[in-house]
Amino acid sequence: MSRVTLAQWQMLAAVVDHGGFARAAEVVHKSPSTLNHAVHKLEEQLGVEVLEPVGRQVRLTDAGELLLRRARQLLDNAVALEDVAERLAEGVEAEVVLSVDQIFPPDALACAMETFSRDYPYVRVQLHESVLNGGVEMLHDGSADLVISGLAVQGFLGEPLVSVRFIAVAHPDHALHQLGRVLDLRDLEQHRQLVVRDSAQREPLDAGWLKAEQRWTVSHLSTSIDMLERRLGFAWVPETLVAEALAAGRLKPLPLAVGALREVPMQLIHRDLDRAGPATQAMAKHLRDAVAACPDQRRVDKIE
Repeated sequence: MSRVTLAQWQMLAAVVDHGGFARAAEVVHKSPSTLNHAVHKLEEQLGVEVLEPVGRQVRLTDAGELLLRRARQLLDNAVALEDVAERLAEGVEAEVVLSVDQIFPPDALACAMETFSRDYPYVRVQLHESVLNGGVEMLHDGSADLVISGLAVQGFLGEPLVSVRFIAVAHPDHALHQLGRVLDLRDLEQHRQLVVRDSAQREPLDAGWLKAEQRWTVSHLSTSIDMLERRLGFAWVPETLVAEALAAGRLKPLPLAVGALREVPMQLIHRDLDRAGPATQAMAKHLRDAVAACPDQRRVDKIE
């Protein structure tokens, strides 16, 4: 059995976080003497000094810093354990928050959400259509239950879901197509590139831009595709989103020597798999099933 209780570690953390016994006592609604006794008892039980006086305040010793860092992990796990118990007691969650990068195949997304709603008709779904770091930011904020992203996320484990193929395209009448030859980077740099803005608020990425002389940055892939069809630039876009435009001749693949096609592996990431309720787990399953059942066959296998 542990000699030190979670309550003692919580009191030590409060003293450190709030700069002393008096302020911590106000925040946690305990008397300073209660906190003082708990910390001294902790030191006595462990045989290690965790705090040392600095003027009228206290600070962690080296040993205290190490121990408290490990203790915070215990405290976080205890909170997570209680949260899991609460979710189990409540049964099915009322809402699932899903963040999906805009490049994810829309047919698979629609299929997954439709079948999910048949099984859980009274569970609300909050869908956030993110770009690049937007979904990552929601994971770190704890504001999304499930995230589909093409980026690896530090501190989270994801499972491979689907690989999205990007293709460089422009309108058939665009100046790049009028050159009538294989293109390279120098050709692209002379023309306007359309780029989709990262939806993250704090640390947006600036990915995909080729240092073209002109750049238009938009907020949604649908806007980029509309501008492509209006002959306003070139861009790399998910093949599934422009298959119809390619087949109808409204867009045409750029004949690049290299880099005409790009593959982006996407993964499904849980905010916390242990805390995931039955509805969240069901949504994850429907997303996997939709990708497996609806493979997109509309691929451009040759750039002419």
